[in-house]
Amino acid sequence: MAENSSDNKMTRRQFLRNSGYVAGGVVGGGLVGGIVGNQMQSGGAPTQEKPGGKSEKTPQFDHALMYFSQKEDFDVLSQATELIFPADELGPGAIELGVPYYIDKQLAGAWGHNAKEYMQGPFFEGEPTQGYQSRLQRHEIFSQGIRKMKEYSQKKFNAPFLDLEEDQQIDILTAFEKGDIELAGVPNEQFFALLRAATLEGAYADPLYGGNQNMEGWKMKEYPGNKMAYHDVIDSDKFYDEPPSSLHSHMDK
Repeated sequence: MAENSSDNKMTRRQFLRNSGYVAGGVVGGGLVGGIVGNQMQSGGAPTQEKPGGKSEKTPQFDHALMYFSQKEDFDVLSQATELIFPADELGPGAIELGVPYYIDKQLAGAWGHNAKEYMQGPFFEGEPTQGYQSRLQRHEIFSQGIRKMKEYSQKKFNAPFLDLEEDQQIDILTAFEKGDIELAGVPNEQFFALLRAATLEGAYADPLYGGNQNMEGWKMKEYPGNKMAYHDVIDSDKFYDEPPSSLHSHMDK
């Protein structure tokens, strides 16, 4: 549902908020039906005031690449995640939440290399309930998908993906979502399915994993985060409302 002036139209972020989505789940519906305006963010690093009224970003040392060796590939991934989870009036988008760095870390780790999964043949495209059915590891699927994004951009629009207009970038992601772009060794729709799932996970997972910067994803959904117990408030007549806490918050207790 595209953003417009009608009061009867909800934004994509409101849909996510009302859907009861929890980190790691899947939000149904198509890409185009869910996208509102894209606003590229510069990374979400907090700023600090310097003498003379100037401010600069505080370095975020966890924002370093572990998997991607080419900055262009990482930038293509970043823009794709922002299209899927854009910034709007309700809060930051994927880039400011650190989602691209979350995905980079996942691809470099056990998830990206399917380290804890059975990866022997035979391989065939079965039912969704049969689980992962590709001989390719997830990091290989992402690398192939990003390469195909760049190739398809040049073929269809004669320009790099990052130089395209937003609606042209959405056209490319929609082609992946529909399975119109052929991938080797994996169902055509698999790359976009993994990309969307990882984007949403990065927006809502504990900040420990590199995304959900400053717990802004949880704040948008009024999710309390990681609480050890509710025994001190469960019998209270007052409405329970307090800022979310992460795994890090338990280190001082």
